[in-house]
Amino acid sequence: MKLFDVFPLFDINIVAGKGCYVYDDKGNEYLDLYGGHAVISVGHGHPCYVAKLTEQLNMLGFYSNSVINGLQREVAQKLGEQCGYPGYYLFLVNSGAEANENAIKLASFHNGRKKVMAFKKAFHGRTSVAVATTDVPAYSAPVNQSDNVVFAPFNDIEFVKKELAAKEYCSVIIEGIQGVAGIRIPDDDFLRELRDVCTETGTILILDEIQSGYGRSGKFFAHQYAGIEADLITVAKGIGNGFPMSGVLINPMFKAVYGQLGTTFGGNHLACAAAIAVLDIMKEEKLVENACNVGEFLIRELRMFPQIKEVRGRGLIIGMEFDEPVKEKRLKLLFEEKVFTGATGTHIFRLLPPLCLTMEQAADFLERFKKVL
Repeated sequence: MKLFDVFPLFDINIVAGKGCYVYDDKGNEYLDLYGGHAVISVGHGHPCYVAKLTEQLNMLGFYSNSVINGLQREVAQKLGEQCGYPGYYLFLVNSGAEANENAIKLASFHNGRKKVMAFKKAFHGRTSVAVATTDVPAYSAPVNQSDNVVFAPFNDIEFVKKELAAKEYCSVIIEGIQGVAGIRIPDDDFLRELRDVCTETGTILILDEIQSGYGRSGKFFAHQYAGIEADLITVAKGIGNGFPMSGVLINPMFKAVYGQLGTTFGGNHLACAAAIAVLDIMKEEKLVENACNVGEFLIRELRMFPQIKEVRGRGLIIGMEFDEPVKEKRLKLLFEEKVFTGATGTHIFRLLPPLCLTMEQAADFLERFKKVL
């Protein structure tokens, strides 16, 4: 059997990692400014993370959600304290797409409505409803396409107000910062007005913080820059530092009903051990504050590069747009300067490093980046 060939691959076999570095099978060291799609939050191979998972695996790797799992309650308690939503509930699942599926489903159960509003260039996942709210037609099979989803222009509050006025939408789903679209940030005033119109029309506001959350933006959630609260927040990626896990943070106004939501693997013992380790490390090492400080430094320095058309971002979620395609620069950066970065579209670099990136490592990246421009 061979692998189903759906990913274009670099000819590099990464076999180890430490902090903000990864290593291939030939012994080459790479500075990791991509964190495996924003997944590595506390760094590769953090000793506390490894110890926590090892300890848990030696006791129990998995049992079903038909019994009490005290680790789930510990995740919820610590997450609530750190993220600013201590009064919310937590439903644990496995992937970002699954979290968004359940959030949209929960909103529809709550108010009995069918329609969903998303935004142009949005990415919310590849499962059924999640991909229907993703504005990338190539990802959506005929079976996924739905008349119940409307894509609003980004940051256009008048369009939103007009659509929501009929009170037909169960929910509006928006990314805290659009990642796949090229690090597009919703205006703070737009988010505030969006919060107000959702409240007025009984529409559930879902904040997809899968890429922009968990401290990456310099606040725990990117939407907190606007000073608003969402009804549902979805998290994944950095929650487990590489262990597959996701969750939905749920406003207390939602009523839990047996059978409406479910999961086999969600919130399993190993996943919870990973999530607890991440939260403990983030708190102990002040990684949200670090992401803010190092990110501000990187954004300020990158905006001084005359070759870059525009730098967008908050904290350690950064997009650099060029007038020309970036493919060759990205390949040179990877194979000659040994730096992993991301890209979106043809003209934009994406930086999503571990939140433990130091000022020295950021400065090292800038020196290596200058060489390929």
